[in-house]
Formats: sequence, C-alpha cells, structure tokens
Amino acid sequence: MMKRLAGACLLPLIGALLPAQARAAAEDCDPRFLASPQFVAQDCVFRNPPNPDAKPHRSTWAIWSRMVLEKKQGTVPVDPIPVRTLGRADLDALDAASNHVIRLGHSSHLLKLRGKWWLIDPMFGQRASPVSWAGPERNHAAPVALADVPPIEGLVLSHDHYDHLDAPTIEALKDRVQRYFVPLGVGRRLREWGVPADRIEEMDWWQERQWGGVTVTATPSQHFSGRTLWDRNRTLWASWSLRSGAERIFYSGDSGYFPGFKEIGTRLGRFDIALIENGAWDSYWPTVHMTPEETVQAFQDLGARTLFLVHNSTFDLAFHGWREPLERVAALAQQRGIALATPEIGEVLTLGQPRQNRHWWEGLR
Repeated sequence: MMKRLAGACLLPLIGALLPAQARAAAEDCDPRFLASPQFVAQDCVFRNPPNPDAKPHRSTWAIWSRMVLEKKQGTVPVDPIPVRTLGRADLDALDAASNHVIRLGHSSHLLKLRGKWWLIDPMFGQRASPVSWAGPERNHAAPVALADVPPIEGLVLSHDHYDHLDAPTIEALKDRVQRYFVPLGVGRRLREWGVPADRIEEMDWWQERQWGGVTVTATPSQHFSGRTLWDRNRTLWASWSLRSGAERIFYSGDSGYFPGFKEIGTRLGRFDIALIENGAWDSYWPTVHMTPEETVQAFQDLGARTLFLVHNSTFDLAFHGWREPLERVAALAQQRGIALATPEIGEVLTLGQPRQNRHWWEGLR
C-alpha cells in the first residue's frame, strides 16, 4: 500500500508517519520571514499569489483515498528507459567556455556553466520518500554516479518535497558544494543535515545573488511545501533564473499554471531555455502541477526560445501514462512551431549549439 502513495501532492502525507519528523515540524515562526509578501505571520505559513483562475482541488481525504484504492495503468515503463552514462572524464571534457545542461532524471540537472558546476534539485536516491523501503521508486539509474559528481559551485533547490529535496543526496554532497540557493525556510532543513549555515543563501521571490559568475534570481511559482502533515507551507517554494554570461536559463520547479510566468518573462527578459515541469498533473490537484497544455502556455508566456521538459519519466507520481507528458507536449510543439528539447537521461544539451531532438520514448512500453 505504501508504494502506491505515489502522487507528488501525497509525499508529505507519507512523511507524516514518522514521529521524529513530526516533532521537528513543531517550530517557532522565524522573524526573518515577516518581511516577505508571501508570508502570513498569523498562521506562520507561506501562501501563493492570488489567482482568480485557479481551479478548485479535491480534499486531502479524497486524494488519499484515490491513491490507496484506484488501480494505476501504464504509469510505469515496462521497457528500460535509455540512459547515457557519463563518467568524470566525460564531464571534464565539456567545453569550459559554454553553458551545458545535463538531465539526471525527474527535475534533477547537472549544469556546467562556463567551466563551473551547478546542480538543480539533485535527486540521486532510489525512492522519493522519507523511508528506503516504500514510496515512489526510480524507473532508471542516475546517469552520473554520485561519487563522480565534481565539486559544485552552486546548488539550487526549488522546494522541500521528497522528489526535489533528497536528504541522503544532500548529506553525500555537503562537502563538495560551495553555495546553496534555496527558498525561505529551506535552509533549516539543510542545517539539520549538517550543511554549514554560512554556505546557505535563503531567498524570497525576486531576490538576486551573484556567485561564481552566475546571477541567481528566485522567482515565483504556484505550489506548496512540507514534508509531514504538520509543516505544510512552513517553507517557501520558488522557480529560478540563472544567467551565465549572455545566456539565461529558467527552471520552473513545481508549479501550477498562473499569471506569474508572464511576469517573470517580462521582468527578466528572454530566456534561452526554459526547464518547465511536465508530469504528475491530475484533476484532483490542478493548482500545483500543469497539464501539457498549460506547460506549453507557461513557456509561451515566458517568451523563451527553447522548451526543455522536466518532472517526468523517473518516478510514478500520478495516474496518467508515463509517456503521456512527452507525447502531448511534442504534438503541441509541432503544431505551434515551438523549439522542443526532450533529451535522454544523461544527454548533454549545450546552449547555443544546434542539436537534433529525438522522441526517445516512442516505441517503448
């Protein structure tokens, strides 16, 4: 039964079964958050911006019941997902004058930005879960072994859900990371896992930092946070902009569709590539993840040059078929003349360089 509790919105409910985590969630409001427009001091929680077009979502009980009782079909691949394995020599050989994006799986990416290494939502764990014996399990191996990850200049986190913030991964990498860029409140998680406080930059939406030749900007998203039933929305969630040289990368994190995408594009200029979530949507939770059609609309709102699909193929987190996110966006991209990137796991995408996109999932069961 625990294995079937797989929806991204249900991951905090799994964590609620752990008493130690429940105790850790009983914390006082941090006075630093009072200046944030996203913070509600009375309840000590963060909130999404107003969205009059947001669709209603079902109750936690209804979602929980469906996850436990409804049988899934076609949500896990039968055939092996292709993975391009990369060793340290392969990584070192990448041109230090360019900006590269390597898909590690789900929303996890390794970036080489003009010779320096960055990570986005690193997730090397076998399960997106608070326990090792239950919860959503990987559909493929990571293309880069954790031991081969080079020294990291900067690590960016979008929020604290288990499929984006993996404690064993953070603990394994903590001596190799120079700087962490995280939404407000997430720093506490890292400090509890042994990350030195002076390496953590906690940021509110629209705050900007310069580090290692990269301009890092925290931008809005429409989602939620929490790792137990008792800490919902105690930390902020965010999307991110990374500018390296003349090129700019957008990463959506997890988000429902909202007017903020257009504002981000207007305020920060045109992105060369937009890594946007495409997977784990459902009519039961329409405000926190996007349908393929909404993913495409978010990309067009941003005004970016290339759409790079993330948040699919690695974990079974919803009820749609595992190929459906890729198939539906690929069809829309062809209809609308959108430059689409659907790299294989482990494939290197170099910004500004021509590439032939391939529908690698076609023919797989």
